[in-house]
Amino acid sequence: MSRRPISLCHWGPFEAEVSDGRLVRTAPMEGSGADPDMIGAWPELLYSETRIREPHIRASWLEGKKAGRGRDPLVPVGWDEALSHVAAELARVHRDFGPASIFGGSYGWSSAGRFHHARTQIRRFLAATGGFTDQLGNYSWGAAQMILPHILGSHAAVSSAATSWASIAEHTDTLVAFGGLKPANWNVTSGGAGSHHLPEAVLNAKARGTRFVLVTPHAGDAPDGLDAEVIAPRPHSDTAIMLSLARQAVASGRADPDFLARHTHGADRFLAYLAGETDGQEKTLAWGAEIAGLPVEDLERLWSRIAEGRVMLTASWSLQRAENGEQTYWALIALAALLGQIGLPGGGFSFGYGSMNGVGADARSGLVPTMPGLPNPVPPIPTARFADAFLNPGRSIDFNGHTVVYPDIRLVYWAGGNPFHHHQDLCRMEKAWAVPETVIVHEPWWTPTARRADIVLPATTSLERRDIGGSSRDPSVFFMPKLVEPVGEARSDFSIFSGLADRLGCGAAYHEGLDEEGWLRRLWDVSLERAEKAGIDLPDFETASEINYVPVSPPAEPEVLLSAFRADPEAAALGTPSGRIELYSEAIAAMGYADSPPHPAWRPPLEWAGAAEEGELHLLTNQPAKQLHAQLYPVMKDGDGPAACRIAPGDARARGIEDGDLVRLHNGRGACRARAVIDDGLRPGVLLMSTGAWYDPDPEGGPERAGNPNVLTADRPTSSLAQATAAQSALVRIEGLDRERT
Repeated sequence: MSRRPISLCHWGPFEAEVSDGRLVRTAPMEGSGADPDMIGAWPELLYSETRIREPHIRASWLEGKKAGRGRDPLVPVGWDEALSHVAAELARVHRDFGPASIFGGSYGWSSAGRFHHARTQIRRFLAATGGFTDQLGNYSWGAAQMILPHILGSHAAVSSAATSWASIAEHTDTLVAFGGLKPANWNVTSGGAGSHHLPEAVLNAKARGTRFVLVTPHAGDAPDGLDAEVIAPRPHSDTAIMLSLARQAVASGRADPDFLARHTHGADRFLAYLAGETDGQEKTLAWGAEIAGLPVEDLERLWSRIAEGRVMLTASWSLQRAENGEQTYWALIALAALLGQIGLPGGGFSFGYGSMNGVGADARSGLVPTMPGLPNPVPPIPTARFADAFLNPGRSIDFNGHTVVYPDIRLVYWAGGNPFHHHQDLCRMEKAWAVPETVIVHEPWWTPTARRADIVLPATTSLERRDIGGSSRDPSVFFMPKLVEPVGEARSDFSIFSGLADRLGCGAAYHEGLDEEGWLRRLWDVSLERAEKAGIDLPDFETASEINYVPVSPPAEPEVLLSAFRADPEAAALGTPSGRIELYSEAIAAMGYADSPPHPAWRPPLEWAGAAEEGELHLLTNQPAKQLHAQLYPVMKDGDGPAACRIAPGDARARGIEDGDLVRLHNGRGACRARAVIDDGLRPGVLLMSTGAWYDPDPEGGPERAGNPNVLTADRPTSSLAQATAAQSALVRIEGLDRERT
């Protein structure tokens, strides 16, 4: 007997064919635009040989040995034994060292379903046990998350709010995308999306007459059919380019003094910096072009594009994942403020149009349910600094105006996410991972993180449990049915934590006496209440469960970022100290951080193309075209060899590298193998690798074998203010390996 219910994952909605209890086929929901290759990979992924089918414990850990993690064998055990050990370890560490010594690790991409969202579940559980050390921030836009509240009063401009593509298509004359508009990124949305609208939306804007200029070292960041102009600067020079354009706006008389006076704070001090009054260097187009490694004519032409008409400025999330990445976003906002079009339809700025599907969609927020958290008495640490914390207990660091003291971590509990994919300097990470006494991991697959655990508990995928999924960036909600029974002995995170909470005596606080069905009904009741207040009709729980897919009517008017603030900056004041856009921040000035100036400024990174020694190239990393981070790797990786490394033709010739050659990338942090792909759309001096390969170090000490570039990236913060990842700031060398080809 076969049926085709609809469900959801981060890479889109899909119809599922189940026969005799087994998933046999998945295809994109009709009209969704989801990628058929990614959607179609589900059956193979679900039953992959890499699935964890029963609990495991490292045998040497049972003997009391901390050494051997990641090398010694993990042996299968029963659920009762595994949960007994987990509960005992949590109780021991709480008793002997306190809740701060338990680190709760997770990342938000583990489930499109909002109830079975692993990061929410582990936080709720560990808080119910008495507390834990949590992570604050994220890897995707961590620098923006910390700097934007100082500039705009919140981080909504990177997390949830953006001018609608409908507004752009109707009103924008020129859209300048710093960091490009990489079309492969449009395949995924956190929480999943019923509509992959961006390819059509971008082409609609082009058809209406919007001109696109992409500022990126890689021409492949331009969507097909866009006929975009591409300017290819050195990586990390975007801030200097923006500042030089801002100075040109002032020098040419294009700057809008009325907008600056009514809507910004500290413009006089920022303008003095642009003029060179504070540091002796006027930020001219020639100055910006020299830093960017471009002919000045390129910036003159770029200026001519934005000197008139309605202009939208945008920057990819990747640009702030770099040393001083906060400055790039601040400089973009400052340039938009000088142009005076913030809050106008199709004008101003927005972030992330090229970073994820759903940015710029017309959708209502608040209707996709969320699982409530519980109070946690332990202060968090910055997300990207956890390895540093493991290695340096008791050390103090500056963080956004506060002092953070690293706790003494004795136990790591990780559910959802693969830090051996998304963290930097994985050789250092290996050392940090060896410090805690116990590592517990929930995971469906034998990822590098699961293989480096002491206790591994097999978790279900979103296809093996019920849930409600969706994204605030999408006009739909999905009731995700349980499609198949769990593979092996896998259990949901909620089931695992409920069993542990009952053993530890905190079940009432964690699950509140509700099972999965009870929680889903409670969450949907909240959504129904919100919908009623908004005048939106939503079906009841039974009806929604039956139809799977619930369209939600979009807002009557397309979103325009900061439109209310523009119309009345007093009534719609921002959450900054001045209530306005801060081009100079007294709060940041008071922090006194040498690496965090109080206005947008150019600060050269330690590692970038402008400081490269002979033979060094700047390594940039992006997301794989057919994966979500490291997800889908077992079934979507490109052949049996290592991941690809893109290299410009001249750089390849200088090193005797040919297309398809096996190559070695290395620096002082580590080395990895890769497969060379010669790309004439890549700026010379730059290498480009995707980050989806599962970390596979050579036990004999050779280069990492799968092509994970994070053995090369630095575990260095963007600044003292944000303490976010600076993954894009890395210099490496590359050489051929005996003419081998993969």
